Amino acid sequence: MKFAQIIDFETDRADEMRDLIRQYEQTARTEGRKHAPTHRTLLRDRSNPNRILAVVEFDSYEDAMANSNAPETAELARQLAALSTRPPAFTDCDVAESSDL
Repeated sequence: MKFAQIIDFETDRADEMRDLIRQYEQTARTEGRKHAPTHRTLLRDRSNPNRILAVVEFDSYEDAMANSNAPETAELARQLAALSTRPPAFTDCDVAESSDL
C-alpha cells in the first residue's frame, strides 16, 4: 500500500528550505536510492505564509521507514530543523485513494 507523510514546518527561510530539499532529491535520483520518495508536494498556508506542508509519498510504509533511517535523510532533517522556527510535526498516512483529475 502506498504511504504518505505530511511534514508541517514553520520557517521564514522557505527558499533555503526548498533548495535543500531539491538537492536531497537530486542526490537520491543520481545515487539510485531504492527507498527514496516517489512524489513530493509543497503547500504554503495562505493564512500563515511561513507555514509549509510537505506531502511526501512512498511506494510503501517500509520504503518510508528505510528512507527515514538513511543517514542522508537524518542530515536533511537536521538542516531543515535549523531553518525552522518551531519543531516540525509529522503525520503518517496510508494512501487510501489517489487520482489525477
